[in-house]
This record gives sequence, C-alpha cells and structure tokens, in this order.
Amino acid sequence: MSKTNNEYIDKQIFGHPAGLFILFFTEMWERFSYYGMRALLVIYMIAKVNDENGPGLGWTELEAYQLYGWYVMLVYIMAIPGGMLADKILGQKKAVMLGAIILVLGHGTLAIEADWAFFTGLGLIILGVGFLKPNISTMVGGLYKKGDIRRDKGFSIFYVGINLGSLLATTFVGLIVIKWGWHAGFAMAGIAMLFGLIVYIYGQKYLPHVGNKPTKEEKNQDRSFVKLFLNIVNFPIQLTIVCVLLILSIYAGFTFEGVDHWGYGALFIFLSLTIGLLMMIYQSLENQIEKDRFLVVLLSFLIVIIFWGAFEQAGGLMNVYTEQKTDRMLFGWLIPTPMFQGLNAGFILLFAVWIANIWAKRKLKGKEASSLFKMATGTIIMGLGFVFMIFAVRDYEANGSSAMYWLVFAYLFHTIGELSSSPVSLSFVTKLAPVKYASLMMGLYFAATGLGGKVAGVLGEISSTFGEYTIFAGIAIFTTIFGLIVIALRKPLNRLTHNAEDDEGEVHNYDDNEGYELGER
Repeated sequence: MSKTNNEYIDKQIFGHPAGLFILFFTEMWERFSYYGMRALLVIYMIAKVNDENGPGLGWTELEAYQLYGWYVMLVYIMAIPGGMLADKILGQKKAVMLGAIILVLGHGTLAIEADWAFFTGLGLIILGVGFLKPNISTMVGGLYKKGDIRRDKGFSIFYVGINLGSLLATTFVGLIVIKWGWHAGFAMAGIAMLFGLIVYIYGQKYLPHVGNKPTKEEKNQDRSFVKLFLNIVNFPIQLTIVCVLLILSIYAGFTFEGVDHWGYGALFIFLSLTIGLLMMIYQSLENQIEKDRFLVVLLSFLIVIIFWGAFEQAGGLMNVYTEQKTDRMLFGWLIPTPMFQGLNAGFILLFAVWIANIWAKRKLKGKEASSLFKMATGTIIMGLGFVFMIFAVRDYEANGSSAMYWLVFAYLFHTIGELSSSPVSLSFVTKLAPVKYASLMMGLYFAATGLGGKVAGVLGEISSTFGEYTIFAGIAIFTTIFGLIVIALRKPLNRLTHNAEDDEGEVHNYDDNEGYELGER
C-alpha cells in the first residue's frame, strides 16, 4: 500500500519534518562542491604548468585574485535573479533542481583539462548557485507553519549541514589533489554535487507542499520593481543622482586600467541602478518607522560587505600564503593547503552552541545584545584574527617560513567573529525590512555578501604592491575602528529600529510570528 502525500508530509525525524533532512543533505553536498572547489581555485590558477599536482594555469597572483573576486561576487549576486525567477515563474522547488543540475555540469566541466572548460565551468557554477542557494533556504522555512517553535532549531540543523559539507570538502579534496591531481579534485566536487542531486530527487516525496510554482493570485500580488524604479522620473533629485552615477560608471568602463575595466563599468552601473531602486523604495514607504528601519538595514548591508571583504581572504590571500609561506609539516606529513580552510567549519561545529548561549545569556540578563552590537563585535573579533597573520608574516621574514599555529589562531578568531555576526545578520534584515519588499531585501543581502567577496579579491590584488603585512594590518585596524564606531552609535541606531528586538526574550505562539533565519555563507 503506497503512502499518501500527507503521510510523507507528516513524517518526522528527530522531531522535525523529514523534508528538512532531504534539504540538509542536498545543501551539505552542494557546499562540499562549492568549498572544495573554492579551496583549490586560487592555488590552481597560480600553479605552474609543470606543477607536481598536474599542470596549473600558471597565472600571476594578481590575475588569480582578480578572477577570484569577480567569481565570489557573481556567485552571490546571481541570487537576486535566481530568487526572482523562482518567486515569479519556477517556484523554489524547480529552481533548486535546475541549480543542482547546472552545478553538476559545471563541476564536471571543470574536471576537463582545457581553458574553455575552466571558464565554462565557473560560469555554470555561478549560474547554478544563483538558482540553488537562495531558494533552498526559503524551502526550509516553508517546512514549518507560522508560529512553529521548531523553526529556529530547524535552521540551526540546516546550518550544521552547510559547515559539515565545508569541513568534509576541505579535508578530502586536498588529499585527492595530491594523489591524482587538480582536475581529480574538481571532479570530486562534481561527484559530491551529483550525490546532492540524487538525494534531492529521491526526497521530492517529502516536499510536495513547499517551493511550488506561484499561483496566478500570487503572481498578481507581486510588485513590479521595474515600475517602481521608473517612477524615479517624478523625483528630480533622485533622478539626477542616478544619472550622474551612470555617467561615472560608463566613464569608469573606458578609463579603468586592466583587462577587467568593463567589468568594473558593469558593476558600477548595477550599483547605480540599485541605489536608484533603494531611493524609490524609501520614497514609497508609508510611515517614518518603516523609513527609519530601512536606513538601518542599509547600514547592516555595509557591515556585511566589510565583514565578508575581510573574511573571504580565506580563499584568496590567506590561501596563497598558506601554500607558499607556511611550514605545513606535521610529524613528517605535509598538510594539504585546502585542509586549513576546514578549520573554520570545524570550529563552527565546536563552538556554535557555546557562542549562541553566551549572547542569549547576555540578552536575558538585560545586557547589550542587539543585532547591531553582535554584528559590530563579530567584525572586530574577526578583524583581530588578522593580528595573528601579522605575526605569521614576521615569522616568515625572520625564519623563511611561518608556523602553522598562526593560521589556526587566525581561523579561530575569524570563526568566533562569524558566529557572532553572520547568524544574526540575515535575521536582522527579516526583522526590519518592509514586508512588501522582503524578497528583494533578501536578494540584496546576498548581493552585499558578493560585494564583500569582490572587495576581498581587490585586497588580494593590491597585496602585490603593498605586501601581505600591510594588507593584514590594514584589515585588522580598519575592521576594529569600524566596529567600534558602530558600537559607539548603537543607541541612536537602536532607536531607529523602533524596538524591533525588544520582545526577543520570550517565545510567543502568535500566528504572525515568523521567527528568524540563520545567516548563510
């Protein structure tokens, strides 16, 4: 006797819908593929054509950092059209399926030893992540009814899957490269994503009620952001600002040095149009409370850009430093460079609950524990991790190589900073963003994360001019000062939130209680 849809929907595992664990393992294998490939990307690009792990691309570090920055940025920015297409046409379920298929093709293409395969593979991965990443998170939320107290814990479980995938990838991909070469490592990422796709296909029976195509009624209720933006012609000041920014963006496309000058031109055009849309959203808000909260959300995006601009050095400058200047010998065994990136995921699994409890206890004791305070504190702690990289540089200058424990301490501080900032940042946006623009603000959050990745690439580029010591010290100083400024301004900023977080010490069962979602990488 076959089960009905309701029986599959009602099936529970450890007190949660069975569909959660389908999405858990799908995301785990997707993150395995993403972080496994990211751990190899920069060092593969700078590897010599006669490298012991097989032929690399033989690029300069400058060229590698340039591409890395664009890649990380585009991966997250594509979440905007990926989310929009899901909301308006495909539904989240089909969007995730499409994204997973494209990712399998992308990683599989990277396994081919050819220049065309490298660029084609990266393009497919960017497209695939854009479809999968924002929509699988939405499906997790859809598994729980409004007011379900299990919702927060469900996202916590999902977040474990993200980091478990990262830990497994960075542990094993490096070993595979040493044994069989670069393209075997890329192939492993593709195999992992194929596992994720198989799990997702198998688990469709547990997901009949979430992520479906929007109904005609839902489509009719959608707001047209194009129409909203075009309304700017009725506001001369805002129109002038956007026109000036567009002219400067085109000028940048003609005048910037480097092969990617038109890339910067296109980026600035995108930012100019986004600024115009944000101004029109502000104008459309109906009351001062919404407008005040909207301004605080925009500030949180700035914090996100700065945080990830520093944090993403893990895949760029810190990755190259580990490969070239760190003594990786342990008891006669040379530790593969990608394994060091697994420290972040490992520390998250070890300390996530502990850090969360610290902030919860502060909140219950009536001490400062607002989201802005957590984000600023997390940025400072993460920035202080680069102090250990300063010591690493000095160690290298004195001894010809730096001890690996500097990297361990750096990643530890980066992780504590991430656990203080990242899990609350997306939640903060959901609390303050106007309800009618919630989906767009989610997309802009991921775009801010992507811009942080681009900043990371730029910092890697200029390291060839200013040196690692200057870059690491600059990051440590800037993030600390910026975080302290936000903390100093926390009282007026908290007033602008109009008590949005004042009732978080209690659990309510109101029908409109949406809970919060963990920030994702």
